[in-house]
Parts: sequence; C-alpha cells; structure tokens
Amino acid sequence: MSRIKTFNLPDLGEGLTEGEILAWLVKVGDTIELNQPIVEVETAKAAVEIPAKWAGQVQAIHHPEGTTVEVGTPIIAIDTDPGAGPLEAPSTTATPSGDLPTPSAASLAAVEVAPAEGMIEPGLIGGAAPGGRTAVLVGYGPRTTAAKRRPRKGAVPAQAVAAPATPAGVDHAVVVGDKPAATSTIPAPQVHDRRNGASGGVLAKPPVRKLAKDLGVDLGTLTGSGPLGSITREDVQQAANGASAVVAEPIAATTAPSFGADREQRIPVKGVRKLTAENMSRSAFTAPHVTEFLTVDVTRAMKALDRLRGRREWRDVRVSPLLLVAKAVLLAVQRHPMVNSTWAGDEIVVKEYVNLGIAAATERGLIVPNVKDAGRLSLRELADALTDLVQTAKSGRTSPAAMSGGTLTITNVGVFGVDTGTPILPPGESAILAFGAVREMPWVHKGKVKVRQVTTLGLSFDHRIIDGELGSKFLRDVGDFLTDPEAALLAWT
Repeated sequence: MSRIKTFNLPDLGEGLTEGEILAWLVKVGDTIELNQPIVEVETAKAAVEIPAKWAGQVQAIHHPEGTTVEVGTPIIAIDTDPGAGPLEAPSTTATPSGDLPTPSAASLAAVEVAPAEGMIEPGLIGGAAPGGRTAVLVGYGPRTTAAKRRPRKGAVPAQAVAAPATPAGVDHAVVVGDKPAATSTIPAPQVHDRRNGASGGVLAKPPVRKLAKDLGVDLGTLTGSGPLGSITREDVQQAANGASAVVAEPIAATTAPSFGADREQRIPVKGVRKLTAENMSRSAFTAPHVTEFLTVDVTRAMKALDRLRGRREWRDVRVSPLLLVAKAVLLAVQRHPMVNSTWAGDEIVVKEYVNLGIAAATERGLIVPNVKDAGRLSLRELADALTDLVQTAKSGRTSPAAMSGGTLTITNVGVFGVDTGTPILPPGESAILAFGAVREMPWVHKGKVKVRQVTTLGLSFDHRIIDGELGSKFLRDVGDFLTDPEAALLAWT
C-alpha cells in the first residue's frame, strides 16, 4: 500500500467549485492526527477548517496561502507510515539526451497517484459512500456544477511540488511540461495559531463546546492548553470556577486603503462579497420588489424588555429589541402564512417552518445565517439562538449549512443609527424586514404630545406572491406587536 497520499480539496457542497487557502494550520514535517484541522479555506459562503483524512507526517504543501484552487486539486501530501523509514528521493538529474531519467520501481511504489478527475477514495470526504451517496463534510452537499479555475497573480503552479525529503523553503527543481525549469523556492507556509486567527475561530471538540455552553463560558475568551492551542475540558472548568484565564487577543483591525500613483485602489471581488453581489443582482432583477414603511411607538415594548431582564431566570440572557422583532415576525407569519413562501416558476411553495435569517455584517462581507425552525422555539430558546448566531457570525465561524435554507429575513439596520431602508430580498425568499433605530421622538400619546420611543420598519416583498393588502396586513401586525406585545400575545395565542 502506498505511503504517500495526496489530499485533494474536498467538495464543500452548496454548488461551490473553488476555495481560497486562507491559512495553513500545519507545515512540512509536522506529525498530524486523523481529523486534525490542517487548513482553513474560504469559499463563497464562509471560512471552514478542513480536517485530515489520514494520520501521518506532512511531506509537501502544494499551494501557498492566498491561492484559489478548484475542488479536486491536490493541496497537501501526507506520509501515512513515517515510521517505516526514509523515503527514496527521486532524482532530478537529466540524462545526456536531455530526457528525464526513468523513476525507480521503489520510488513509484512509494507514491500514490492522485485519482483522475479529482476523485477521492470511497467513504472519505468528497468520495463515494456506501449506497452510491457522496461523502461530504457534515452540513454540506455534493457539487453539481463544473469547476471553473480563476487564475491568480503569483500563484504557484500545481506542477511545482516539493520532493518529500526537501524541507520547506529549500531550493528544488521544478519540472514544467517535459523540460526541467530553473530552480524556485516555495516559501514555508505560516502556521496560524487558532487562538488568534484572522477568523477568530476557536479550536475545541463538540463535547467541550457543549460543556462551555452549559457552564456559560465564552470559548473565545480562553487560550487553550491542548494540541494546537485547542480548548480542553480542564480549560473550561477552570474558567467556570473563576480561575485565571487568558483573554484572547482581539482580531487585527482592517488595514487602511493603499492607493497607487493614480490614487486609486483595486480590490478583488471574491468569496462572500462576490456571492453577495451575484445574489443581490439576481434577486433585484428577478423578483419585483415592493417596499412599505411603518413608524410605530415601541415604548411599551422597551419597558417589557426591561421587565424581562429583571426576572431571575433571564438575568444571564442577552435580551435586545431584535428579540421582540423576531417574535413579532414569527407570530405575524402564523397569521399570514403566504409571506413565508417561495416562487417556484409554475407554483408557489408555502412553508410551514420558518428558518429566520438575520443579516450580519462581517469582515468578509454580508452574510445571512438563519435560525432553523424558529417558529417552534420558546422566547428563551429564540434569545439563545439569536445570541449564538450573532456571536458565531462575528467570529467568522458561520458554516455554509447555517446560511442555507432561509425562508424569511430580518436586517437590523438600526444598529448603525439608520432609521430604515429598502432591503433586497435574499434569493428564494418572499419578504425581508428592515428594523430601524429606536429613537426618542415627540409622539401624540393619549391626545398629548410626549416624548416616546419610536422606530420605523421597512418591509420589502416579492409582488409576484405578496400583493399590497397582504404585505400591509403583515407589516401592520408586526407593528401592533411592537406597540403592545402583551396585548398582542393575549389576542393572538
């Protein structure tokens, strides 16, 4: 059995055909374990860590950070039996006739040829699974479109592969086509410490994450003592017991614009921003948008939030106006189900479940993760789900699965001090609500002008599905709930 195995970029699903290597988490010569995260890749939807399919020793890294590679492209070579002795380094000396020498049988036996057309071993990520299915990363689906390569400036060609015995950063011969080219150097990849990674991700096993959630410990504030800086159960328990914990360093601020001689800066459109641009353009010119506005007095709702925060069982829960807006939307959907639907060409698909999307601005661009089946959650469960969703988005750890299947969206533009907006529908959804800033304003209350807390709502909807009457009634119900949530709950439930 071949010792050297080539790991190809796996199929990350959701129709994604390529990814950019953000950070290598290992380097040549490292000993790795099965399922250990080895590389962080950014797709058009999120940044994800990809685990190793084999245990062994890293022999070669084929693409440096910043390179965009297509699905199925070899990215790393792993010696799966490093204890069996040194590998025979292939010779790169040309024969007198100018041809390359014939490799020895031993060297050929030691290297496993990458599967054709980006195929991956059966049962592994991206390969065939029992029953004819495609094995993919948890939360992803199989690729259904052909891959398209996007050339990148300064990218190292795939043919430039380091010999297994050559340390990173050492000159070696590169063979291009059928002739040896000049020697070049592939810089050693920078191994990123996940405690201070650009994405703010935290390395911890699922049981550790569950323990941290149960004990109310924020993993992002801890520095792990485990392998590769991972958080262990002991780290979580020490933090819960009040032991001194090291606070993680903040993510570096966005660099200032760099202008050339023409006083212009050109920023490549890629990743999340590219996908957002494509989705918004498609939606804006496909679904006929209509936007309505409603300004409401939310003084009673803000007082209700204050009373909720004062209750003993809610003291450790993040309670924000967005929570009441989300609850108002979910109740209004129950009264007007057609709002939670999709235009499917010759039919309209009305959905009983509500996957409530929350638009979030991140360093990589706008993303819209959603709370699955939010209509079935209690108010406390909804509060916890919203808190987890927002924190995960801010740290850059939102998975593609969390951004798929949304049915209705809220965009909280009020956090930027904006009164309202005319939001564009996410593809496949029929309505999106803009929640503006809550301000103290003069308002006629019980026949007198008083200072009240007021906000403006903006509802954009697909006019193919939602006519003016339905859109107006839905928006009015959301406003009624925010005006007097207690009365609305008594009347509607």
